[in-house]
Amino acid sequence: MDGVFSSVDTIWVLLGATLVFFMQAGFAMVESGFTRAKNAGNIIMKNLMDFAIGTIIFWIVGFGLMFGEDIAGFVGSFDFFIQGNYDSTFPTFVFVIFQTVFCATAATIVSGAMAERTKFSAYCLYSLIISAVIYPISGHWIWGGGWLAEAGFHDFAGSTAVHMVGGVAALVGAKILGPRIGKYDKKGKPRAIPGHSLALGALGVFILWFCWFGFNGCSTVSMTGDASLISAGNIFVNTNLAAASATVVAMLVTWFIYKKPDVSMTLNGSLAGLVAITAGCDLVDPFGAAIIGALAGGIMIFAVWFIDHVLKIDDPVGAIAVHGFCGASGTIFVGLFAVEGGLFYGGGTSMLLTQLMGVGAVLIWVVCTMTIVFLVIKKTIGLRVSEHEELVGLDLEEHGLQSAYGGFVFENEYIGGATDVDIPEPAVPLEDAVPVEVHSKKIRDKEKAEGKMTKVVIVTNPERFDALKTAMDRIGVMGMTVTRVLGCGTQRGQIEYYRGAEVDMELLPKLKAEIVVSAVPVELVVETAKKTLYTGNIGDGKIFIYDVENVIKIRTGEEGVDALKNED
Repeated sequence: MDGVFSSVDTIWVLLGATLVFFMQAGFAMVESGFTRAKNAGNIIMKNLMDFAIGTIIFWIVGFGLMFGEDIAGFVGSFDFFIQGNYDSTFPTFVFVIFQTVFCATAATIVSGAMAERTKFSAYCLYSLIISAVIYPISGHWIWGGGWLAEAGFHDFAGSTAVHMVGGVAALVGAKILGPRIGKYDKKGKPRAIPGHSLALGALGVFILWFCWFGFNGCSTVSMTGDASLISAGNIFVNTNLAAASATVVAMLVTWFIYKKPDVSMTLNGSLAGLVAITAGCDLVDPFGAAIIGALAGGIMIFAVWFIDHVLKIDDPVGAIAVHGFCGASGTIFVGLFAVEGGLFYGGGTSMLLTQLMGVGAVLIWVVCTMTIVFLVIKKTIGLRVSEHEELVGLDLEEHGLQSAYGGFVFENEYIGGATDVDIPEPAVPLEDAVPVEVHSKKIRDKEKAEGKMTKVVIVTNPERFDALKTAMDRIGVMGMTVTRVLGCGTQRGQIEYYRGAEVDMELLPKLKAEIVVSAVPVELVVETAKKTLYTGNIGDGKIFIYDVENVIKIRTGEEGVDALKNED
């Protein structure tokens, strides 16, 4: 172009690069939210490093293999450190940064599926290889003038080139890696391991939805002329419609199957619609986009079940279903719903067959190459952490990080090899409440209690803590020790589902409050606790009473009843 560029096009492509880069934050939030707190720092580190490592290696070698001069339709020529001229209506390095962030997106998809049990060093090596060779070569076939592009294969913004490549790599990696400890019982039945923060997961989904307008919309790489403006508007509408349709379908299907709308699966539904529409967002009309999204929402739910129950592959965040299955199906749907050339619009089967061929070729490429890569890593530096490291958590063992949350405690971690869940026992409808007879039997005579110290231990549901604390304060209790514990009674609770798998209800989150009193009558503490905590439902809790032999205040050395006065 001899230095004559379009300012509008340049700004548009740079805007897209910025938005696609911000998708890294969305993926980090989704993946950390859908996994356990003891691995949150490790997830963040992997998302950070796959972008950093991928950026450098893509600059050194990957970009040339993808966009360099075509060699036999298979690969671009080497262009180390990008010395060639790739100018169009915008400068070379505007195009370079735009393609770099797409490469990083493909790489980061894998971290979620292999979360909570992959060595950090192994993951860094994988990131380098996929960004250097695997993604660039299949990307050359599609976007770099390779044989699929010559055959008419259409993947506008990367349902296959980016998302299916990442999803298939995730499938291979998760299969070779094996499931997390406790994911399957002795009969092979999957057990739910809920993530520690659906709020973080939802934030990630909203970030990704927002950034997808840049992922798809800015892939026009032009805003010059009326045709480009119309195309961009159409792409934005189609992207949004597909995501919304998939979200609604995912909610309705899970509502029907599990009797309640599943939050995490519905969030995955949004991403499924976005992934599926990415290939054909420029060729379909809004009606086609809505149908593609709806189909993707259903496909994602089936895929999660199939991966979990049939393939026995442990994917904590649903990356394989969302990016692999929906990336492939969305690309194939172009051959059905494209306004010009699609089967349903009178275009015959030619485009559909080309789309099927392209999906199949990329699938075979990624399966073969990633199988070799992961097996070599497994046999050399090792792919999986030890059982001890997995149980303790990768934050501590891989990064020396005590907690990603500065002292906050989460119940949904492994304790003794069992899967513990962060789901409070559901409230029982009033008509099903267990009848409870409230007794007012005296605990101690006032005369006997005088000068005596008693420990009252209350175990109840965590959501009742504020009410209990307020009530104890009103009757003059000056100190309370509170811990989060796990437990259950003879009632095991009703069946709950997380991502289609039954949640193990044997151990439920509970709160244990320990109170030592002397001046405040034990009877008053007990009666106040009973009135405050009683709902008539299973799980209201229990109260235990112990005699206390002595209390010593460390700061002053005071003992007995004196140590309970004016407590620290």
